[in-house]
Amino acid sequence: MNILISQLSQTPIYEQMENQIRQSILSGELKPNEMLPSIRRLAKDLGVGIITVKRAYDDLCNEGLLVSLQGRGVFVAQIDAGQEKNIRLEQLRSKLEEIRQYCDAASITKAELMAQIDKIYQKDKEEGK
Repeated sequence: MNILISQLSQTPIYEQMENQIRQSILSGELKPNEMLPSIRRLAKDLGVGIITVKRAYDDLCNEGLLVSLQGRGVFVAQIDAGQEKNIRLEQLRSKLEEIRQYCDAASITKAELMAQIDKIYQKDKEEGK
């Protein structure tokens, strides 16, 4: 598992970790039942605090992507197709919220945004995607 942390990012470090671990799970890079590094080991490897890693692991456990077994470690959970779909929809909602904030700041209306989305889908349709 390769996690890259940017100290310059506006995104908190624990969220950067969560996003990368989540993506590794959803892409299949991390397999169900695979053990993740211990909190102390990952904190040392990344040069971050133990509390930061614990928060990322706890949040992902709460999402159902990881399972923490007392005295054994943290493992990738078994997720079903419905759970994966819900996670992906939540990621989409988050990205759309960022887009909405951008549109608000740039005075782009919902109708203008939707027109751009329609153009993207139309282009894909024309290209056979």
